[in-house]
Amino acid sequence: MPRGSRVLAASTAAAALLLSSCASFTDQPAPGNWSEAPQLSPQAAPDPQEGGSGGGGGGQGGGAPSGPQTSVPPPDGCKDFHDSVLATCLDTLMAVAALPGDGTNPTALVGERTTGRILLVRKDTEPALFATVPVDGTGDGGLTGLALSPTYAEDQLVFAYVTTPTDNRVVRIAPGDTPKPVLTGIPRGTTGNRGSLANDHRGALLLATGTAGNPTAAADPASLAGKVLRLTGEGKPAADNPTPGSPVLAAGLVSPGGVCASLDGSRTWVTDRTPAADVIYQVEAGKPLGTPAWKWTDRPGVAGCAATTQLLWVAMSTAGHLQSLPQAPDGSFTGKPTVSFADTEGYGRVDGLDLMTDQVAVAGTVNKRGGTPLSSDDRAVAILVQPQAGGGGVD
Repeated sequence: MPRGSRVLAASTAAAALLLSSCASFTDQPAPGNWSEAPQLSPQAAPDPQEGGSGGGGGGQGGGAPSGPQTSVPPPDGCKDFHDSVLATCLDTLMAVAALPGDGTNPTALVGERTTGRILLVRKDTEPALFATVPVDGTGDGGLTGLALSPTYAEDQLVFAYVTTPTDNRVVRIAPGDTPKPVLTGIPRGTTGNRGSLANDHRGALLLATGTAGNPTAAADPASLAGKVLRLTGEGKPAADNPTPGSPVLAAGLVSPGGVCASLDGSRTWVTDRTPAADVIYQVEAGKPLGTPAWKWTDRPGVAGCAATTQLLWVAMSTAGHLQSLPQAPDGSFTGKPTVSFADTEGYGRVDGLDLMTDQVAVAGTVNKRGGTPLSSDDRAVAILVQPQAGGGGVD
């Protein structure tokens, strides 16, 4: 598949504010070519309850894998020749938060699960340490979620979901300051600690929590485990939640891989790894998660998600690719999953995923933990998920 070229431009004003708080960067005049996602054609609406393949051919649809096809030299140490790579030689990037921008010069914060380091990444610039959050990275815990404040343009705050020796919690980080807890006491176990954070694009934060190894926790209204929560920047229940005074938006999770909202805030999705299958739910406020919108019985390792108005993207951190599901205006799926970035020039195991615009996403890989790492892994990458008309790159 051709990769569109685009000229890297100066950072946006919001990104520049954050950059100035932690490091100085020079402009980046060099052009770059990005990996481009496939154009999708509408298909007959699928049955979401039929099991599917996520590990090879094309999800439940069996379509051919697609992704970068032009030959790219292998990495040389920490130097990577993929033009879409923003940073290299990092470790286990489950947590990704794209900074504001128009997509021409992607900048993001990425979190290393086991070290608790949060780094600012941008192409052709050394990663800059934004903050370090103390974490307990044993099992599946650690730093697993990042999100910008719903009012980031004004306050420059960043939120992280982390595991400590005693609990799982949300912390708030101001540039140049130490992390401050805003929601503590979320159950912690030997497993089931992974969670995910996102901005709901309606003025609140979304948090998906695991069961901490307790299968009954999701059904317990007194527990914050196994839930989708909607929070203010102070860690309190959002004012317009379905149950006044409660942060719970929906219940029924086991081990969530990602939570995401469309940029217009109209739909919310959460991925989950259940005992029977990997699934994705469309979250309806105040209702149990219930029937999945889609499920993968071959367990490709659903992880981060990203939603445009036309496509829902899911990273598969076990199978080592991304899958996209085309959506109708009402959010229903109009076709079967298409596999992308699964060829020999793909990125391996992608986990963290976040949209910058409706065309550009930032992702993180987790090849050092269970994958087949290259010398430049783990990497933060920018992906064109919805090409502009004509199929070219963004100039």
